[in-house]
Amino acid sequence: MNELEYGTIFEKGVPNPFGEYFSGQSYLAMLTQLNGVGVANVTFEPACRNNWHIHHGDKGGGQILLVTGGRGWYQEWGKDAQELHAGDVVAIPVDVKHWHGAAKDSWFAHIAIEVPGENTSNEWLEPVSEEEYGKLK
Repeated sequence: MNELEYGTIFEKGVPNPFGEYFSGQSYLAMLTQLNGVGVANVTFEPACRNNWHIHHGDKGGGQILLVTGGRGWYQEWGKDAQELHAGDVVAIPVDVKHWHGAAKDSWFAHIAIEVPGENTSNEWLEPVSEEEYGKLK
């Protein structure tokens, strides 16, 4: 797979070791972990998305997504899903239940930046239902 096929200049990486928390196939390439700031390229095959999850933390934490290619979705619990394209930025506050992933017909890639904080953790929850995902275009 070259960068033009899935729409990003960063390495696609290896099958995601957190794949049990994804519906479909995703890939992970860790770019750096300088001073505790994890930066990774995450690539989703069409229709792949992660489960609902929450980034917990004290005095900081959360996650920033920099969309680098394809078309995808981001949704916070209780809100409508937002369509994402290359160049979009999503700032995910601590303790917000959410999911993100590819559109049904497109690869999707983003850089995920873990915001440093105290007592940070990631809580994986239930998958996004097929019914809920199926409503997205």
